[in-house]
Amino acid sequence: MDNLGHLALLLVAAFAAGALNAVAGGGSFLTLPALVFTGVPPVVANATGTVALLPGYMAGAWGFKDDMQSPPGLSMKQVIALSLTGGSVGAALLLFTPDATFRKVVPWLLLAATAMFAFGSQLRAWASGKNASNAAPNVTKATKAAIGMLIVAVYGGYFNGGLGILLLALFGLLGQTQLNAMNGMKNLVSVLLTAIAVAIYAVGGIVEWKLALIMMVAATLGGYLGARVARKIPAHILRWGIVATGLVMAGLFFAKG
Repeated sequence: MDNLGHLALLLVAAFAAGALNAVAGGGSFLTLPALVFTGVPPVVANATGTVALLPGYMAGAWGFKDDMQSPPGLSMKQVIALSLTGGSVGAALLLFTPDATFRKVVPWLLLAATAMFAFGSQLRAWASGKNASNAAPNVTKATKAAIGMLIVAVYGGYFNGGLGILLLALFGLLGQTQLNAMNGMKNLVSVLLTAIAVAIYAVGGIVEWKLALIMMVAATLGGYLGARVARKIPAHILRWGIVATGLVMAGLFFAKG
């Protein structure tokens, strides 16, 4: 990259995104706008930012490896298969989305992801209550579980923002109650669908590899070092800071039209 200012922006955005993902999520709110601001086409920016954040997902999955437990209605093999299938479909959809169309869709996706982040606890509570009042037969529950898993995986392969909140809400809806198990599965699914999506992005030639690798190093460092600082910030301040960032970024995309 010729512009050192742009390079500095991407490094700072990736570092901060890695730290945010390690403690709360919302890293995509920073990497995608930063890449677009520096002149990267929206579709390529989305793919490149996803590549940059993949190591953080892998580290998170490894950290919860002993707590992983498939949600009710799905076996571990089914979770893996649905994650890979959905991630592939979502990534393929991104490949065939024109930049002009994606630029119009991005602010709405950012708004949706921001809303999910802001009201994540309420969404999970609603999902748990919904599950408690649901007395459907096991076959129906298994079918609903598979459909829900597939839909969320497709979303994750297409646009990564808010994925963790959606997964936690889905697992709550399916009847999973152990938070560590839910986080473990959230990280595993994120790794699987992101990895297959990255492979498809690569085949489709929509990854700026030089930028992705530079940002990957910064994001990984941010996840390791930045999280220590972020953990000292009160949770509600951190959450609403991320929400404000998401709203500002969405507003900027709307303004650019």
